[in-house]
Parts: sequence; C-alpha cells; structure tokens
Amino acid sequence: MNRHTRTVGAAAAALALTATVAGCSTGSAGDGDGGETTTVTVGTLKGQPHLFHPFFYEELAAEGVEFDVIQFDTSPDIKNAVVSGSVDFGVTGVPAALSGVAVGEDVKVVASAADGGTGIVGLPEIDGVEDLAGRTVGYPQGASQEILLRLTLEAHGIEIDDLELVNLPFSDMANALASGQIDAFSSAELGPSIAKQDGAVDVVDPYETPVGRVNIGLITTQRMIDEDPETVQAVVDTHVAATEHMVDNPEEWADGVVEQFGLDAAVVETALGNIWPRWELDAEYRDQVTALTEEMHALGYLDAAPSAEDVFDTTFVDATS
Repeated sequence: MNRHTRTVGAAAAALALTATVAGCSTGSAGDGDGGETTTVTVGTLKGQPHLFHPFFYEELAAEGVEFDVIQFDTSPDIKNAVVSGSVDFGVTGVPAALSGVAVGEDVKVVASAADGGTGIVGLPEIDGVEDLAGRTVGYPQGASQEILLRLTLEAHGIEIDDLELVNLPFSDMANALASGQIDAFSSAELGPSIAKQDGAVDVVDPYETPVGRVNIGLITTQRMIDEDPETVQAVVDTHVAATEHMVDNPEEWADGVVEQFGLDAAVVETALGNIWPRWELDAEYRDQVTALTEEMHALGYLDAAPSAEDVFDTTFVDATS
C-alpha cells in the first residue's frame, strides 16, 4: 500500500499536530506537470481493524488528492484534533463525536465507517448473560461497549449493580481476563478475538439492542464543509471506495492490518468476522445513533442529547450514492 503514516501519542497529540500539520494544504504536484496536489490529513486509531479505511485512501484517491494518515491512541484524541483543525478528518468512534457535538464543538459526521467490532466475552464456564451476575466484568467507561453492555443486561432483566464493574483500557481487557483479574468483559476488537484465541467464549450477542451495531464514523467540521465542500466530497468519495474495497477484498484488508500493526493473523481473521464496514447514513443508522445518544445522555455522559440534524451532514454520501 502506498501511504503516509504517523503515530501521535495521546499526551502529545495536540501539541505535536499543531506544530507539524497545518491541515488541508495545496502544493505543487510531484509529477512535474505543473498541477497542484491537495494533501488531506486524516486521524485514525492505531491497531484497530475497524478503523483501517484511511490506509486504503491513498491508492483509491482521485487525481490531485493525497492523504497523510495520523494514528492516535483514543477516539477522543481524534475528535479533539479534528475540532482544533490539527487534522482535517477523523475515522473515530461515534460516542466521541456525540460528546463533541453535545458541548457545542464543531463536529459533523459525514459518513459511517464500520458497524460491529464489539464483543461481550468471558470464561468458558460462564453460561449466558444471566451468569454474569456476581462476577467481575471489565468495560471501557463512556464507550459504545459500556452502552451495549448496559442495554443487554437491561434486556435480560439483570441489574448493573449485580456485577462488579472494572473500568479498563481496551488494550488491557484480554490480559485482565487471562490473568484472572476479571471474569468477562465488554470491549472493542481486537480484545474479544485475542481472548477467544485463548479459550474465552461469547457470552451474549451485544447487537440486539436499539443501538444495534453502530460504532465508527467519518467526521470533519462545519468549518471544513463551508470552506472547501469540494475536498469534503472528494474525501467522502474516497472513503466510500475504501469501505467497499474492504468489503470486497477481506483478505487484502486482513493482510494490511497484519502488516501495518504487526498483529497475529489468526486474531485479525477472527476480528474481521465481527466487523461490517459501511459508509451509508440511512434512516436506520441515524435512528441507532439517536438511541446511543439518548442512552449516553441518560447515563450522564452527555449534558444534552443533540439532534440528528446537529450530528449528521448527509449531503456528501447522498451525492455519492
């Protein structure tokens, strides 16, 4: 794959990006024909197969558009970089985007990116979701996976207080289960697939709630939309092409994840079976995001529940489709 990538640590992300990236810029093309090239900066998460789209952008981009892919540690870091203008676009968790919109930050979801990527897994002796009562369960506070865990428990008549919840980073979940610190966890890939390679089992389907599989989206700012809608359309078109490429070429997607992040191929293969790349912002998707918004508001993670009109701009995916 032909791509430019950088990794920015969470603590230094804003400072480093402000110092080194001026956002979307135009310069002379390198092919000597006197044309110009627009360089677009895109943030994504490192080590995450369901946010891998930007690594295909460069090879699928329209003539005159190049991409600089910058890797972050967390979705809020990506959202903050987009809001500050340090990067032009971000492939990131929808809850991070909702958190920004809820406090009046300049964030717009201009395409979806991937559904799924969540697992509720546990020790082999756990016999269904009802058996989680009285057990120690890991979760990522404020993320989609906490919302899905709570809604799943509620659907099965289980009180959240019947569990001993432990807030853990995504990267620590599988190790915590393997070491006996927790009995189960609700988390994003690759944690569930790593745990299952080590003998863990799926406790329950996490997608049978009003939130469904909704997880990842492509974001930018209203400022970017107003100032350069042509570039926004070009990026969304490229994102659509990358998403469909991942669907049509799962082996290339898997190989790219393994190569880019140095991950175990068997774990990646398992994880990809739990991820559904997508780009549409259809009514069903928007309804699921609304359900996620309402649940985050009810739990106190959002001071206000923004409307779908505040969250989405469907102009560009509509033009693509």
